Amino acid sequence: MKNNWITYLIASVWFINGFYCKVLNQVPRHEQIVGSIIGFNYARELTFSIGLSEIIMTLWILSKYKTRLNTITQIFIIGLMNILEFLLVPDLLLWGKLNIVFALGLIIIIYINEFHLNNKKYV
Repeated sequence: MKNNWITYLIASVWFINGFYCKVLNQVPRHEQIVGSIIGFNYARELTFSIGLSEIIMTLWILSKYKTRLNTITQIFIIGLMNILEFLLVPDLLLWGKLNIVFALGLIIIIYINEFHLNNKKYV
């Protein structure tokens, strides 16, 4: 498949954000974002859980199981998360409100990878 390297790139984005940034807590800004939106009482635990979920998303991507559902799920999660952050905590984002542009770019890459580069034919 021509799009294997793109699939691995997408999976690595999920893994790095989940494992390195959230589970290992190497980017404390993520916990600050969660705390500012949900509350700080359980911000670390929730951030850790989000990180584990992102690692699971990595495994789902790499498994190539139900790739169409996976793609739609990724697009929904990235879109929702970035809209919430844009509206509620833009000051905590790496590129401020411009973060949404990068999120849209990732969404487009994920969409093209599945629906245009994937060799499967959908009915």
